[in-house]
Amino acid sequence: MKDKKSKFRVINSSKANAKINMAIDDSLLSCFEKNNLPILRVYYWDKSFTIGISQDFDSYSFNEEYNGNYAKRITGGGVLFHGHDISYSLVIPTSLLDGLNIKESYEFICRFILKFYEKINLNAKYAKDSEDITLSKNEYCQVGFEAYDIIANGKKIGGNAQRRTKKAVFQHGSIPLKSLNGEYDEKIGTTLEDFDINLEYENASLLLIEAFNETFDVELIQSELTEEEVNKKNQLLKDKYDYSRK
Repeated sequence: MKDKKSKFRVINSSKANAKINMAIDDSLLSCFEKNNLPILRVYYWDKSFTIGISQDFDSYSFNEEYNGNYAKRITGGGVLFHGHDISYSLVIPTSLLDGLNIKESYEFICRFILKFYEKINLNAKYAKDSEDITLSKNEYCQVGFEAYDIIANGKKIGGNAQRRTKKAVFQHGSIPLKSLNGEYDEKIGTTLEDFDINLEYENASLLLIEAFNETFDVELIQSELTEEEVNKKNQLLKDKYDYSRK
């Protein structure tokens, strides 16, 4: 990815609930071994929400509204609402990002998100590079501004989070495509629809994968979850993501 043309598994997933989506992310990272191909996964959501790994569902009053369709991410951060967005996950061996610290790796990886916005004629930049943005944290992910959040026309449009293990760098993020109720909602932030860009999930996924390929010049190999990853996902759904058992 940094020095030579890399092969990437590409998993274009169908829509799923929050628990399944987060169990798949968890499984991909858990099953990843040093010499495995890096992974790009693109996916969608039912109406749901996720919270950061150190958060508590009991802190929020809207749980019942989602009828159990919520999950914890394997990364940090606040609340993210889903059902109107497209998400991606990356599992990259540490060797491909050798020499980059966390901030540098964010800037390096998120270039493909900037390329995605460029392809739909939005001038996007990192929050740290926008003179009009004051960096701040908020319990709602789309309200606060982190250094490598993406800003278009002065408004935050999506966010990303990262986790590192000895074997891999894991990063995922979401791009809000549509408003949930046909109007602006501060908790979900600005969407592409607010810029008069109407992009369906299927086209968005193709553009996101295309932007990734153009940015990093990698060889993309269409893939599905392996048997090991499916088994791990199912185990996690039972042992970790079934919150009713806790």
